[in-house]
Amino acid sequence: MAKVMRIGRIELKVLDLEKSVEYYTKVIGLEETGRMGDSVYLKAWDEYDHHSVILTKSKSAGIAHFAFKVETLDDLVYFERKVEEFGCTTTRISKGTRLGEGEAVHFILPTGHHCELYHEIDFLGTAVGTLNPHPWPLGKVGIAPHRFDHCLLTGDDLNTVTRFFIDALNFKQSEKITTVDGEVLLGSFLYTTNKAHDLAFVKGPDAKLHHAGFHVDSLHDVFKAADILSMYEVPFDVTPTRHGITRGETIYFFDPSGNRNEAFAGGYITYPDMPTITWTEDKIGQGIFYHRRELSESFMKALT
Repeated sequence: MAKVMRIGRIELKVLDLEKSVEYYTKVIGLEETGRMGDSVYLKAWDEYDHHSVILTKSKSAGIAHFAFKVETLDDLVYFERKVEEFGCTTTRISKGTRLGEGEAVHFILPTGHHCELYHEIDFLGTAVGTLNPHPWPLGKVGIAPHRFDHCLLTGDDLNTVTRFFIDALNFKQSEKITTVDGEVLLGSFLYTTNKAHDLAFVKGPDAKLHHAGFHVDSLHDVFKAADILSMYEVPFDVTPTRHGITRGETIYFFDPSGNRNEAFAGGYITYPDMPTITWTEDKIGQGIFYHRRELSESFMKALT
């Protein structure tokens, strides 16, 4: 069966390009891999492909697009048809439109977000290589996550966008948040790999970004991230804690444009036969922030 392999990239809109590049390279610890027009391309040290983050100068912050990598070009054609059959219009983005990228299939989700599928992208390799590699590279900078891991988006019609990812793209749902009576879907956590989530949605305004998450090894690395953020006086949303949903360890903070970032560790492994876990609205505080058991004031207000 055709497979969406993983989340591959996110394009973030930023207000001050150079200030943002400095933040994402020095504080987050990504590597700049190229520039084209008003965009800068970056990757984490443990990623193989040319980039996973694109920063694009804009008049407003937020998400320009995000994309998933498929295993073959035949899969790209297959999913293009599945997306069309679901009722979303697709367009082809030609090779070379963005740096290092091959052809992509573009569509707009029921929540208004721009999403793409692709197979071809330039290969750069990791900082430690594939022959007798060290576990991590000397000279790591900043938080130095392994990879861009997931994003959480907001939208109004969570039922339709969940059905889209399950029916059109063969995703599965690991967890959901509902009203106490189970009638209304308030949050949906989706996966195509064996992670607790590759993508998630919470109910809110269409086409908005809640956060872009970066994977680090352990709770120690989440605390180290907090230290680095304090050294650079980066504004926090939430200091280190645990999610009930996914069981991951987390810290939320903001880039210079106000886009929320996350350093995320842990989380359980998913399998295709796993039943969906349900959280009810009355326990949402514990589901999101397991220790404080209540949402931060900014959790659903600070969206870009």
